[in-house]
Order: sequence, then C-alpha cells, then structure tokens
Amino acid sequence: MAREKFKSRLGFILLSAGCAIGIGNVWRFPYVAGEHGGGAFVLFYLFFLVILGVPLTVMEFAIGRGSKKSIARSYYVLEKKGQKWHWHGYVAMAGNFLLMMFYTSVAGWMLNYFYKMITGEFVGTDSGGVAVKFDEMLSNPIEAVLWMLLIVVIGFLVCSIGLQKGVERITKVMMVLLLFIMVGIAINCILTPGGTEGLKFFLLPDFDRMYQSGVVDTIVAAMNQAFFTLSLGAGSMMIFGSYLDRDRSLVGESINVAALDTFVAIVSGLIIFPSCFAFNVSPDSGPSLVFVTLPNIFNAMEGGQIWGGLFFLFMSFAAISTVIAVFENIISFGMDLWNWSRKKSAAINLVLVPVLSLPCALGFNVFSGFKPFGEGSTVLDLEDFILSSIILPAGCLVCVLFCVSRRFGWGYDNFIKEANTGKGIKMPKWVRGYLIYVLPVIVLIVFIQGLYSKFFM
Repeated sequence: MAREKFKSRLGFILLSAGCAIGIGNVWRFPYVAGEHGGGAFVLFYLFFLVILGVPLTVMEFAIGRGSKKSIARSYYVLEKKGQKWHWHGYVAMAGNFLLMMFYTSVAGWMLNYFYKMITGEFVGTDSGGVAVKFDEMLSNPIEAVLWMLLIVVIGFLVCSIGLQKGVERITKVMMVLLLFIMVGIAINCILTPGGTEGLKFFLLPDFDRMYQSGVVDTIVAAMNQAFFTLSLGAGSMMIFGSYLDRDRSLVGESINVAALDTFVAIVSGLIIFPSCFAFNVSPDSGPSLVFVTLPNIFNAMEGGQIWGGLFFLFMSFAAISTVIAVFENIISFGMDLWNWSRKKSAAINLVLVPVLSLPCALGFNVFSGFKPFGEGSTVLDLEDFILSSIILPAGCLVCVLFCVSRRFGWGYDNFIKEANTGKGIKMPKWVRGYLIYVLPVIVLIVFIQGLYSKFFM
C-alpha cells in the first residue's frame, strides 16, 4: 500500500501545529503564566521552547520521514538488527490511547460550553451560578458521555475520509478559522477599558513577581510547558513526518510548527489577561480560569454572549484539531501493523476509544468515589499523570537517545542527514555537542522533576 502524502506544505504545517495546539495552549498556558508572575514566565517559556521543543520536534519528524511509518513500525525500519527500540512503539501507542481517554471528555466540555454560551444559558447568572453550572455538567453522566461521544464521532469521521480529503482539508479550514477568531477576540479584549494593565502583566517581565512566585518554580513550570506544548513523546509528530517528501529540511518546518503553536498560546494570553484586569478578576485563578472565571467576564462584557460563543468555538476548534491529529496516529497503527484499510481501522477504533474513554467521562459522577491521589483527585488526574509525567518524558528520552547514539541507536549522522535533507534551514554543526550530551540530560531532569513534584512536594 503506497504511503499517503500531504497535498500541500501548508496542510502539513497546519495539521502538525493543530496536533500541538490544543487545550494546553488556551487553557493551561494562561493559568500557569498567571500563577507564575506573567511576563517572566513567558520569557523562560520561549527560551525553553527553542532549546527543547524545536530539537525534539525535528527528531520526531526525522524518525517518521526516515522510516515512512508511524511509531508503530518506525523503529523497526531504522534500528539495527537485534535492537529493541521498537518496544517503545507499543508504549507510545498506549500513550496515544491514554491521551484520548481523557482529552475527548475535556474537548466535549469545550463544545458543550460553546452550545451553552450561544443559547444564552449563562446570561443573567452570577459567579456562583456559573460555578454551579460547571459542577452540574460534570456530575451529569449522560451529558458527559454524550458530548464525549460527539467528539469521538467527529474525529473518526474526518479521519476515515482520508489524509488529503479529510484530515488535511478540514484541519486547514478549522485552523484558519481558529486563528481569525482568536485575533478578533484578542483585539476586542485589549481595547476593553482597563485591559492594558493585563497586557503589562502578561508581556512585561517583572522579576519581583517571579521571586514572589518562586524562581525555581517559575523556571521549572516554563520548562514543563515548553516540553509538553508540542505533543512530543508519543510519536504524534512522527506520523506527519512519515507523510512528508524530502524537498524541505525538517528544522525549518519544526520552527514553523513551534512558532504557530506559540502564537496561539500568546494570543490566548492576550485574550485572558486583559479581560481579567478589565473586570478585576485574579489572573492566577488556576484551572477554573476558563470554565468558571471567563463566563463571568463574558457576562459582564458588552456583547458578551457573542464574544463568549466565539471564544468557546475557538476552544472547541483547538481541542478537535488535536483529537483529529491523534486519531490519525491511532488509525495508522492498524494500517501499519496489520495492513488494515483506513476505514476498517477507523471503524474498529470508533468502538474502542469511547469504551476506553468512559472511566474519565464518568469519573466526576458515577466513579467520583475513586480518588487516586487523595481528596479532590479523579480518574482524569490519574490518566493525565501517567501520560504527562511518565509516558511523554520517557518517550522523548528514548527518541533523543535513538537519534544521537551511533552504537546503540539510529546514530547522529543518520539523524542529521535526514533532518537537513531538502531546502531550508539546516541544523548547524556546532549543535552536535548540545544534542548528544546536554539535551538528554535536560529531558531526564524534566522526567525526574515531574515524578518528584507529584510524590515529594
């Protein structure tokens, strides 16, 4: 079976960025930035994105393009005889399923909130009323499962159509709409009286605030956000690399993806922080910022129902773009491992993924008594921890070692040849020492720190 290819370079960039752009950008990034002092956090985040995110993206693209396979088979193709790097492929496959086990539920919340916002359900409710509606949504098992199922059906329906006609074409439309909607909302929020103070908080580094938040905590939080924002460690970028021709170097393409991902995160901050300061809401409200705090802000804003509807529409697009990208990876497992057709793989996973997603969807109601990390924790927290603190950083470490180890892996020379093939920006020679000796240590530190902070802090 001939390997499918992207119809256009723009399609590849938007789809790869769509995989990276998701709830982490428009939900996690603003509240983590708010908790760690704003501008100083953003400065460190951008630094770590360059030294961590871009090289790791290049490596995943290189393995995918070099093998022309998803992570299910990529290591088989590139590893030396008798090596066991392909074992990581099965762990990464599990990671993709695990991500969708809770991401489909959260994406369903976004789509549900879009519906509630445009139908006026939040109109006239006070801050307590908005919080009650969020709790009611989580505690209703039928509502939670139905919106999760809707997300799953949308995702697999798009993927079943094909790479060019379905995944690439629809993601391009969604991503362009997402960017236009975001910019429009951001301009409105910036021009809101009082919004300039939010801009200063977000964009101007204030190291006094950073000291108050904790210097080490701020640096570690920025490192973690840069590490996870590009959806690295589970082979999500390998599948898109496998569809690529060799006419463009992978360094330039990785920079484009990282830049687009960062643009969405920054514009999300330009929406949220001016709004918070304009309506005297604390910017460090934490995870409730999107689901409880922002609906209150939109209620107080002129034309808030429209702006709120647009906001949750773009949140839904961001979430669904990631779902489609990861579903494409999941479908490719069956195609690469067992030579299933695209439609057969989509149909089988259309049954499997909802079943696997039920524990999270029911974790706030039917299974609310299950508290894996103590009071207040849920199934989602357990699944997110296993993925974000174990599978993703460990996967990145495996990917780095495979690319830089000449004796035990693919080898730096093979990796750099693949990365630099084609027109565009090349990986400079001086970066060799950093990639071989420093990058693996940083990834290992992120891995250890994630486990330490969970169990010992």
